[in-house]
Amino acid sequence: MSNDLDFSGWSCPLPLRDHPNIVMGHGGGGKLSAELVEHLFLPAFASDIGAQLGDSAVVEVAGARLAYSTDSFVVRPLFFPGGNIGELAVNGTVNDIAMSGARPLFLSAGFIIEEGMPLDQLAAIAQSMGAAARAAGVALVTGDTKVVDRGHGDGVYINTSGFGTVPAGLRIGPAQARPGDAVLVSGDLGVHGVAILSVREGLEFGAPVESDTAALNGLVAALLAETPEIHVLRDPTRGGLASTLNEIAAASRVGIAIEERKLPVPDAVRAACDLLGMDPIYVANEGKLVAIAPAEHAERLLACMQAHPLGRRAAIIGRIVADHPGVVVARTGIGGMRVVDMMIGEQLPRIC
Repeated sequence: MSNDLDFSGWSCPLPLRDHPNIVMGHGGGGKLSAELVEHLFLPAFASDIGAQLGDSAVVEVAGARLAYSTDSFVVRPLFFPGGNIGELAVNGTVNDIAMSGARPLFLSAGFIIEEGMPLDQLAAIAQSMGAAARAAGVALVTGDTKVVDRGHGDGVYINTSGFGTVPAGLRIGPAQARPGDAVLVSGDLGVHGVAILSVREGLEFGAPVESDTAALNGLVAALLAETPEIHVLRDPTRGGLASTLNEIAAASRVGIAIEERKLPVPDAVRAACDLLGMDPIYVANEGKLVAIAPAEHAERLLACMQAHPLGRRAAIIGRIVADHPGVVVARTGIGGMRVVDMMIGEQLPRIC
């Protein structure tokens, strides 16, 4: 892949975004979300640890290194092909902790429940959370419940927080990518977003599409057992692969170059995106990870992924380059190059 692209003189033709009030795009994982965090929350919180902007924060407590994360889930609908909001909440926080290379241990769960929600639905969600926690090897140890007025809660919103232990000497984070590293993904892209879309809009895309929601800590443990020489792990949820790669490029001050032909996109997802004018690399995932590691370890990590049930469709999709720092580019199927920017908001809101 050629590295002769020069973006030094480029400027964005769009005006700066000026929103006096919150809009849906602020929760979409794109540029609006990033601006909200960078210009409102980070200055208010004044935390150097929080400014790392990883999937979880790594802190030291009594000599131990802990990865801590919190996430809120407002997915609509509550039940979707392949899962529901409950297991999504458990898996999502387990994955955020695991992306630091940590072993997830304990979770909390907070419920904001709308008055009138059927108890049998809430019970099904709670039971699926317990099953997901047991499958991931974590314990739900504390929680909280609040009820809001009818018409103000979409059934239930769930917050999960949790922590795990990080092995000594392990340094994995979005700012650790280095030129020459390989970029891998663990499997099919865009599945979760299309599964949600199929239910919301009553669409069929030639084959059933189910969410890929899954806990990835077992896969991460297998990769680290293969080699601890992994620089970055991220799960490309809101905003999809494109937003995740842009975040890594900005944090590490490197360029990223990927090959579109190497992206594992299922036929049903591609058909849905073609029909609706969407790009699969911007569609959310809930059971996939991006791994960035030195090129000499890439084939071993790929084989390790493909031997795991959650990584059978893994692929090496590109590499880290010194050129065009902060910019992600893709070689298209016909050999051209395009810039893969972060979206302003999100193609599909309320995805997790």
